[in-house]
Amino acid sequence: MKTKNNPQIVTAGIIEKDGMILIGKRKEGKHHSGKWEFPGGTLEEGETHEECLKRELHEELAVDADIGELYCIGEHVLTPEWTIRLFAYRVNRISGILKAEEHEEIKWVRVAELADYEFPEADRPIVEKLISEYGSM
Repeated sequence: MKTKNNPQIVTAGIIEKDGMILIGKRKEGKHHSGKWEFPGGTLEEGETHEECLKRELHEELAVDADIGELYCIGEHVLTPEWTIRLFAYRVNRISGILKAEEHEEIKWVRVAELADYEFPEADRPIVEKLISEYGSM
C-alpha cells in the first residue's frame, strides 16, 4: 500500500521456545493499549533493523538477543499521514530473565492460540503466516 508519507519503521521479534511464541500486552495509555503484539519497537536514526530489535528487546524484556532472518513484513495505514511498516525477525536466542518492562504482561502461547488474541493491524500478517506455517501446533 503506497501513501504520501514516509512510513514509520518498526521491528518485532518472533521468539519461540518449546513450540510457544512470546507475545506482550500493550499497557494502558499507549496506542493500541490492551492489544497483544510481538516484542519490538521503533527504528531510531542510524540503526539497522537488527540493531533496533536487539535494543528494543533489551529495553522491553531485559534480555540480550541474537537476531535471525527476516520473517515477514506487515504494513498498516492508520491515516494518510501515518503508516506503520513492521519488519518481523526470528530471534535465534535470548539470554537473561524475561521481565515485562514495557508491557502490561507477557506470555508464551501456542501458535494456534495466536488467533484468540487481538493484535494491531500491522502484526496480523505475522500471525497469519505463523498459523499457516505451523498449523495447529
